[in-house]
Amino acid sequence: MHPGVPPEHELGFSMPTLNFDDSYQRIDALVAELSSDLCAMGNPDLAPIIETALARVAEAVAADAATFVLEGDKNGDAKTYRWVNSGLTPAVEPSDGDMSWLWDRLPLDQGTVVLNRIPGDLPSATLTPDVLEMLRRVPLQAAVIVPVTMAGERVGVFALEAHEPTTWPSPLVTRLRLLAEILAGALYRHRQEVALRDMHSELTRVATDGTVGQPEPRDDDGHGPPLLATFSDIVGESTSLRAALKRVQEVGPTKSTALLLGETGTGKELFARAIHARSLRRANAFVVINCAALPPSLIESELFGHTRGAFTGAVATRQGRFELAHRGTLFLDEIGDLPLDLQTKLLRVLQEGTFERLGSSQEQKVDVRVIAATHRDLHRMITDGMFREDLYYRLSVFPIRLPPLRERREDIPALVWSIIRKRERATHRTIRRVSDAVMEQLQRRNWPGNVRELENVIERALIHTTGDTLTLLEENLEVDTAPPEDATSLSAVERTHIQQVLRACNWRINGVGNAAERLGLHPNTLRFRMKKLGIVREDGRAGVRVASA
Repeated sequence: MHPGVPPEHELGFSMPTLNFDDSYQRIDALVAELSSDLCAMGNPDLAPIIETALARVAEAVAADAATFVLEGDKNGDAKTYRWVNSGLTPAVEPSDGDMSWLWDRLPLDQGTVVLNRIPGDLPSATLTPDVLEMLRRVPLQAAVIVPVTMAGERVGVFALEAHEPTTWPSPLVTRLRLLAEILAGALYRHRQEVALRDMHSELTRVATDGTVGQPEPRDDDGHGPPLLATFSDIVGESTSLRAALKRVQEVGPTKSTALLLGETGTGKELFARAIHARSLRRANAFVVINCAALPPSLIESELFGHTRGAFTGAVATRQGRFELAHRGTLFLDEIGDLPLDLQTKLLRVLQEGTFERLGSSQEQKVDVRVIAATHRDLHRMITDGMFREDLYYRLSVFPIRLPPLRERREDIPALVWSIIRKRERATHRTIRRVSDAVMEQLQRRNWPGNVRELENVIERALIHTTGDTLTLLEENLEVDTAPPEDATSLSAVERTHIQQVLRACNWRINGVGNAAERLGLHPNTLRFRMKKLGIVREDGRAGVRVASA
């Protein structure tokens, strides 16, 4: 008997007698009815349906309250549905609000918790002073608590409460678990539909409000153009950018790993944050690590943590980025710079969800969604033995190519004004006009450093400008002066032929019967020709991006 809580016989309770065969029939009918109705309904308000279902199942088993919680709602708020027996007086209502004060302390990660007698069936570690105080205040004597998981992740909790000791038979618990999964599935689908509608409305608004080229001057003060912003800090409305954003929209709500492929300065971290913000993990941590910014000797400790004394200077145990990102998202920037020995350990985490801290043999288990990014050619690195092929396939479940700035020059006016608005306060400038000549010059530039380089150029111009019209510091920006290529030119014909052979060989350059052999070239010679002609494989698919020869 646990101290501080009166025994059952002193309260005069006895185990109630229920006809569970009748209860099973009523719950089975409810399950069949919900399965049919929820699939047939287009997009209903689910609250009345959920509350009615809670009332029916509670009445079927003579429970005094029923609660269903869907975790991780929009903005991180949980959605709670609750039914309480209206015949109870406030003095005997099973609990205040819901049972989260109890189930948060129970091992729900191990499955359903059945409590026929409370506090007798509670683990000793659960009986903290605040729990004992709640048990004195409310006559909670029995409960069954069902965690609901989807794709290995807990998304909700279903609970029944009784103010008398009650036996919950195994067939009943099985039916309750099925009912909880049906309710969670309906709520989850409803939430995804709402999120997709919101994203579609956002994209439609941007497409409707945006303009191409030099926008008409207008901002909050009546000066400058409206900012053409999508997905928060990702600015632009070009076709290539919209294609990338559409893929973000598709992969965001899933648990799949994403691989962002793009040149330096294309905004890979912004896209990673956009994916996280559209996932069910958005209320949890978004953790970033740049694999190229740390020496190889420190990357393992940063990723997996270390124990005290694991190496010189390790004066205390430290969590790694994977632990910090538990139930959230880990963004591995410049994954192509990860050393080979750590690629093996990363692969293990992705496959099994476990790792060991540096200096420890104890397994740590984490639930982390990984988004990786690189500007490197991972296929070339695989061929050269610098990147593991199995890791590549694990990371590139959903590749997204980020277009370089030179492929979306129509976004440059919107980007310029966005940068101006972000930086003019720090530079103590107020810009009301960008001349057509300056904007045209910016749109003609090659931008090898992409948006990051554009930001630097605009910030330098802000510092250099003395009036309200932007003046570039650079007098002779390098511009792209290559004329459009004639499709009948020798280089165009050569490019087309090489592309056709590469596609036929599934982009394999080495080996018998592959592209280099078919073309009668050494593999290195073929790679040189491809670089010269601007032939680049996209996202592991058969498409190519062709730059000027």
